[in-house]
Amino acid sequence: MGDSYTERASRLDGAKVWTLSVEPGTAHPVLPDGCMDLLWSGERLLVAGPDTHTAPATGTGGSWAGIRFAPGAAPALLGVPAHELRDLRVPLAALWPGAPVRRLTERVAEAADPAAALEDIALDRAARTGAPDPLMRAVATRLEAGGSVAEAARSAGLGPRQLHRRSLTAFGYGPKTLARVLRLQRALALVRAGLPYADAALAAGCADQAHLARDMRDLAGTTLTAYFGRS
Repeated sequence: MGDSYTERASRLDGAKVWTLSVEPGTAHPVLPDGCMDLLWSGERLLVAGPDTHTAPATGTGGSWAGIRFAPGAAPALLGVPAHELRDLRVPLAALWPGAPVRRLTERVAEAADPAAALEDIALDRAARTGAPDPLMRAVATRLEAGGSVAEAARSAGLGPRQLHRRSLTAFGYGPKTLARVLRLQRALALVRAGLPYADAALAAGCADQAHLARDMRDLAGTTLTAYFGRS
């Protein structure tokens, strides 16, 4: 049967709402994407921090729901710098007071659509917190479009040290790592759309197919053939 995954655009700017069902006894590997997620495991609320390598974030089997925040958007909403959650999955109760988290947990558990309930929680929270760092959102947008780190820094009016420091807070790692993660995601999307590996590599901004293969190995821990051969 395999995994069952659905995704839709959220009413929260730049976010995606998703559901996932994983067969018992199997894990669903999640590749780095520059994002952070609020997750529902079926029992508790979790926060997925920004990844630097593939993580079986959904454990082994079961049904999951989540809202995936755009790069740089989650720290203001969650109230924690992204680098503190890098490569981690933590209970929401570790970040927010216990009593409100218990109420939110009951709210999601009783919801007919847990993913929609998570979206409502995120929207409520966003209305009561400060906006994401606009310069970092602009940096992420430029990098997502294939711009260089130097271009992103110039457009934001930031020096290298300032950009790196603010990137740690917003994204969980420096701008070069974010650019590499987003480039890999662009390449994978192009391969899914039917482009050969070499063409997808060049179109995504890699020097050649070998460059893409290195990024795939370093960030995803696998090869292109193995990854696309899973299904």
